[in-house]
Amino acid sequence: MIPEEVLAELEARKAEGITSSEILKLFEENGLKLSEATLRKYVQQGLLPRSVRVGKKGKHTGSQGLYPATIVRQIVAIKQMMAENLTIEDIKREVWFVRGDIEELERKLDKIFLTLKGALKKQRSEPTAKAVGTEIGAAEALAKELLGRLVQLEERLTTQARLARRVDSRSAVG
Repeated sequence: MIPEEVLAELEARKAEGITSSEILKLFEENGLKLSEATLRKYVQQGLLPRSVRVGKKGKHTGSQGLYPATIVRQIVAIKQMMAENLTIEDIKREVWFVRGDIEELERKLDKIFLTLKGALKKQRSEPTAKAVGTEIGAAEALAKELLGRLVQLEERLTTQARLARRVDSRSAVG
């Protein structure tokens, strides 16, 4: 699989997002199979977040689809689960049943905070700006805590579902 330090470095370096071609190249460089069709399938099935169209710098250069850099880690996890004989339906039902929604919420919150900070820069009243800036920081901390708790809840529920599935499969065999 892809080493943890490579994933962490990628997520730090590509915080703004990663293209599908960069994803495919990374898998190829690490001797792992992943096709454009498989990537699209995982997205269409709801296992992975959709890309966001982002304009390129410069005149008339168009836009490109960017995925969150964490998508590579998710693909690795999906491949591992499928190697353990979980189907896409199993993964959707038992593993990441709200992961896409959580990631969408995170992107929306990031956009909201970016907009609030942009509006704050236009504030002329120094005391008001400082107070609002403090409140934005506190709200960001709460949002981060909320997202972390939602991920923990999902992980707890999916762990229980996987354990129950293993018990059921052992019962059927034994």
